[in-house]
Amino acid sequence: MGVRELVFELHPAVHARCATRNDEVADLVALLLEHADPAAGPPDETERVALTVAVASLGDNHLWQDLQLASRAELSALMRRWFPALVAKNHGDMKWKKFLYRELCRREEILICKSPSCEVCSDRPVCFGPEA
Repeated sequence: MGVRELVFELHPAVHARCATRNDEVADLVALLLEHADPAAGPPDETERVALTVAVASLGDNHLWQDLQLASRAELSALMRRWFPALVAKNHGDMKWKKFLYRELCRREEILICKSPSCEVCSDRPVCFGPEA
């Protein structure tokens, strides 16, 4: 499935970013699919949801906004349905885009927090604070 087959409601600027960030999209899709619930839907639908979330993650806004959802709660419901294993890992309720990228960095053993743990990191309000 190609980027052009995505949900077309995503902002055109987000689609344009895919041309230079295909590896990033592929990594995000792989992460999502590794944590997908096979009972949530058929494999092609699961792949479409994963690809849509991955491409929307390239946007400038909160992930729920770039997916054109009404709230972060809607995004969390989507994640619970399709990717419950990721939801279980996000026990601190980190904002979804930050959480996905943190998981990618964790895979590559790249430390993104300025402190050894999120609880004492100076960026904690950015990652876990209220949505703007």
